[in-house]
Order: sequence, then structure tokens, then C-alpha cells
Amino acid sequence: MAVPKSKQSKSRTNKRFANYKATAATIVECPHCHDYKEAHKVCKNCGYYDGVEVVAPKEDKKD
Repeated sequence: MAVPKSKQSKSRTNKRFANYKATAATIVECPHCHDYKEAHKVCKNCGYYDGVEVVAPKEDKKD
């Protein structure tokens, strides 16, 4: 079994993961209210996901 002769430094270890680049979230149109939302997330405007109401939409309070 291979065993390292000495501990590898944190900076040397982190260099392996330095080439990662984050990508922007995919934005799609909600099929229910036609507002833009993130893919595979509940719509913040209408509260629907995959044709089913998951969250009740917030109502504006007007005094």
C-alpha cells in the first residue's frame, strides 16, 4: 500500500481544485404563469412546480 512520506500542504492540496468555475443558474419560463424562474425550482410568483401547487403564493397586505 502506498503511504505518503510527508504531509502535503494545504496550498498544494487546494491547487488541485483551483480550476473549477461556477456556472450561472439556468432560467426557464414557468409553464403556469409564464414568469421566469430557476429550472427545477418552485416558481416564486405562483408557487407551482411540475403542474402542482406546492406553496401558496404570498398575498399583498394593503391597509
